Amino acid sequence: MTVFNTGFPSVRQIQNFIKNKTSVDIALTTNETLRGVILWQDQNCLCLSNNNKEKLLISHHAIVYVKST
Repeated sequence: MTVFNTGFPSVRQIQNFIKNKTSVDIALTTNETLRGVILWQDQNCLCLSNNNKEKLLISHHAIVYVKST
């Protein structure tokens, strides 16, 4: 089983986005960009709530970048 390492800076940054309810843009390997607020993350994916209050599960492997808006 993969351990979720909260010591990594990238994990801590996402945790800060979650804590502060920061709006983010997430670019995907499919050339889509999604905007919303990250609700949670685990070792496999994160959950993004978009403007329509839809909850989207996004695999970490599909993410190109995450930036605050």
